[in-house]
Amino acid sequence: MEKFYQSHNTLVANSRNTIHRELYNDIDWSQRLIGIKGFRGVGKTTFLLDFIRRKFINDRSCLYVNLNDFYFTRRRIFNFADDFVKQGGKVLVLDQIHKYPEWSNELRECHDKLPDLHIVFSTSPVLRVREGNDELKDIARIYHLEGLSFREYINHCTNMKFSPVTFLEIIKHHQEIASDIVSQVKPLQYFQDYMRYGYYPYFLDDQLFYNDILLKHINLALEIDVTYLNQIELQYLPKLRKLLFTTAREVPFKPNVSKLSTEISTSRATIMNYLRYLKNARLINLLYPNGHEEDMKKPDKVYMHNTNILYAVDQENTHSKNLRHTFFFNQVGYQNRVNSMAKVDFIVNNEYPFFVGGKYTKPKNGYAAADRIEVGKDKIIPLWLFGFLY
Repeated sequence: MEKFYQSHNTLVANSRNTIHRELYNDIDWSQRLIGIKGFRGVGKTTFLLDFIRRKFINDRSCLYVNLNDFYFTRRRIFNFADDFVKQGGKVLVLDQIHKYPEWSNELRECHDKLPDLHIVFSTSPVLRVREGNDELKDIARIYHLEGLSFREYINHCTNMKFSPVTFLEIIKHHQEIASDIVSQVKPLQYFQDYMRYGYYPYFLDDQLFYNDILLKHINLALEIDVTYLNQIELQYLPKLRKLLFTTAREVPFKPNVSKLSTEISTSRATIMNYLRYLKNARLINLLYPNGHEEDMKKPDKVYMHNTNILYAVDQENTHSKNLRHTFFFNQVGYQNRVNSMAKVDFIVNNEYPFFVGGKYTKPKNGYAAADRIEVGKDKIIPLWLFGFLY
């Protein structure tokens, strides 16, 4: 146990540059079992350590444990947690829970037999913690740590403290909100850099090799998260990699499943499964027609999950329209329902149709998210402002 306290203290004392994430304020920390999902390198470990620094500094009632440790190849999580509680422990922070084979059973046993213990754990976005899991579906509270919003990126670059705004606040008051922000900072000065390397916090350590680091994490997500957690044999990994590259090369596109199955040399059903796996891994986004549930039919269009992945996988497809649409879908879709609809680019929350384009974009029937403008007017809203939603 003391070994883990020593590691815990070293990590918590590390004062490396970090970014406060808005998700912290959205979590009900009183819940007994909290899961944090997120893409590799998105900052889950840093997020957990930030939680400890804020609430349990120099407090042995909280302990951070990384389940990569070989100690847990011979020791059950429940037994470790039981010893921790007997020594006054109250909050156990378990990083990378998916590295432990019987994670679901162990978390349930801890919950049922250690009523005074709170557990916060992190895991891959692919892991099904609640979906189809009778042991945890009623007791676990799951949150997704997404990449940095444009607002979070600007706050870091400028030392400002802009607060997030809601989608309806943007719809109703975008001109006042944008004017206030522009009076303090020039958002467009940071917009293109954010598109290239602002979504993941890798730039805090090495901006020069950002794409190389991101590619490494993309490949690890395919090799481990997508294949291992979905029980796909490694011999099919090249097909997944080819599908991701084909997607990056052609997005946004309406998927022709027959054509894709021929190109990837697999069945139509497998293509649909692979697309879903890539979406769950936060590598792509699937856009469905308005009024249709995701599982009912194939998506209307496929996008990369964010613009940084697009730059990393196929920089030749980073034309302005693609970047704008990917940014809008990514930033708005985190907390809102985004669908496709005839004669517009997107419809948000089944009610607000949007055209997404350049500075001269004018809405015909709906709203415009227009690039390269600082402040909008009427139903023309600056595209960058949708990066302030979280």
